Amino acid sequence: MTTLDTQRRTVPEAQFQRLLPPPDEMERSPAEVTDQRLGWLLGVLSIALGVTNLAVPREVARFIGVRDDLQTQTALRVVGAREIAAGIGLFRQPKPSGWAWARVMGDAMDLTLLSNATPRRRGDWARNRAAALALLGITVLDLYSAVRLSRETIADVAQPQYIRVKKSITINRPVNEVYAFWHNFENLPRFMSHLEEVHVTGINRSHWKAKAPAGRSVEWNAEVTQDVPNERISWRSLDDADIPNSGTVEFRFAPGDRGTEVHVELYYQSPAGKVGVTLAKMFGEEPGIQVADDLRALKQVLETGEVLAADGAELGKRFAQRPAQPRKDESEGDR
Repeated sequence: MTTLDTQRRTVPEAQFQRLLPPPDEMERSPAEVTDQRLGWLLGVLSIALGVTNLAVPREVARFIGVRDDLQTQTALRVVGAREIAAGIGLFRQPKPSGWAWARVMGDAMDLTLLSNATPRRRGDWARNRAAALALLGITVLDLYSAVRLSRETIADVAQPQYIRVKKSITINRPVNEVYAFWHNFENLPRFMSHLEEVHVTGINRSHWKAKAPAGRSVEWNAEVTQDVPNERISWRSLDDADIPNSGTVEFRFAPGDRGTEVHVELYYQSPAGKVGVTLAKMFGEEPGIQVADDLRALKQVLETGEVLAADGAELGKRFAQRPAQPRKDESEGDR
């Protein structure tokens, strides 16, 4: 049975501490503090303007030199509600670039409305133009803030993300046989579709080559960090790895003399950050699905000696992957 419990989080285990970002990178930088204060400033400004427009729209209309009829008051109340919503959004999000851009678009609308508004009387032209200049100044501030927050948000999204995947499967073969097969890392490409080759280079050392997007390949050297016969194997990439990664596989006796339970836990660093993880899911390469399919392939290799397609045809070392789906009885049991 395959468990689908993929989780994404910063790696906590001591044996994977080398995958963590340096401690100084986890502290808040001066730029982050400035961004937070900027968001608060915009939030206070939005809410203050919004409350004023909602509470005293007639006085606001007179102050900016436009007619204070019912239509103008209604428009000012709508603007006030929008400003309050933007202010709340700016307060609630640590990187509120979206709300900052919403303010820029709102400012553009307000400038259009103000330029088309009819002054109450001839002497109000000066107030009307002064209000337009003030609004233009606010627009410039909002535009600067939106650009700054967007730049920081893009950089944050592109930061490497640490992925954790946990899967398990039951294989109808003895524990010692399953352990021996996995212990020879050169067997891994036989069921792991993303691996092109693995070569053992020395005691507890190996060289791995895997497929990457756009027809590229990535390579790294790895070392075995723990090897308990018939129980557990742990490994991790060395410092020169293109994609830092580590993993552990445990072998347990399945209840009812049903063979071996294989429990796999993998960690790796997504080089494209959150964007890369999202794109992988969109194109059917989500890591949880990949590992689940790989374990099913391992089960077929050990139980039948080959990986089979749905129609029973042998696919050999490379096989077509399909999105992992739980069996019918498993799906019903989760309801």
